[in-house]
Amino acid sequence: MPKLKSPRRGSLQFYPRKRAAKILPSVNWAPIYPIAKEHGLLGFIAYKVGMASAIVKDNTEHSMTKGKKIALPVTILEIPNMKLFSVRFFKSGIVLKEIIVSNDSILKRVLKVPKTLKPFESEIPKDYDDIKAIVYSLPSQTSIKKAPDLIELGISAPNKLEFIKSLMGRELSLKDFVKTSLVDIRGLTKGKGLQGPVKRFGIGFRQHKSEKGVRNPGSLGPWHPARVMFVTPIAGQLGLFTRVNYNQNIIFSSSIKEKDINPSSGFRHYGKINSSYILVKGSVQGPQKRAVLLTLSFRPSKPTQKKKYEFQELVV
Repeated sequence: MPKLKSPRRGSLQFYPRKRAAKILPSVNWAPIYPIAKEHGLLGFIAYKVGMASAIVKDNTEHSMTKGKKIALPVTILEIPNMKLFSVRFFKSGIVLKEIIVSNDSILKRVLKVPKTLKPFESEIPKDYDDIKAIVYSLPSQTSIKKAPDLIELGISAPNKLEFIKSLMGRELSLKDFVKTSLVDIRGLTKGKGLQGPVKRFGIGFRQHKSEKGVRNPGSLGPWHPARVMFVTPIAGQLGLFTRVNYNQNIIFSSSIKEKDINPSSGFRHYGKINSSYILVKGSVQGPQKRAVLLTLSFRPSKPTQKKKYEFQELVV
């Protein structure tokens, strides 16, 4: 009789399986800096609208459908403008100084802001090796909420100090984002709360006459060590985990003023888009209205780089 064996349940790559601390995840910009060839912000805040089908013309070289119209599943992301909140100066990866450059009233919804701002030029430290921007979104330009989301973004520019000065006091639009056809999308998955081991880890059902539950694991572990190990599939939190979707193709980007894609009744569970938007190929983690972070793709693959699509129409 062959030995009974089966693969372990649940990848250890994603431990600990607990809820994320914040909606917008932090980003390590170090591997993204060398990839950026264009000047601009290396990230941008977006809000998930939902999914639809896009009719596109396939212009990919050597594709079997080259020159033909095809339908692709796309996710619609609304991208309102952002503003600069503060500037962080780094030395050897440690924050040397942070200078606040904005005290808009909208920020009072999420944090304390000073009544008066210090002059920027006099506060700049002498010895630093990197500059990053703390920006906040303007969701009041959308139809979903008013409280802004804040995130730290990397910058690609030969003179970062002069570039950051050009961002002060104005709204940052999608045009300030690094021009790219591929993006990585960072965000949280849908939250599903407390779930059992069958749904959480995919273990099989036990025999229907089993004692103490059919949907439980057969064993929680050996007698010794006398404890339940962290790799044992047991009930717990499922969803609201930080995940990254790599190499998402941008099919189309525009604004409502240039091309209106709103259905007459608005998008389901979202409403109508009021500002800029982009269409990305495939799905994006999270429910409608969830804030996600677009970043420059730091490990683009050749097959996805070669894909070229000409947007025709959106089918909701």
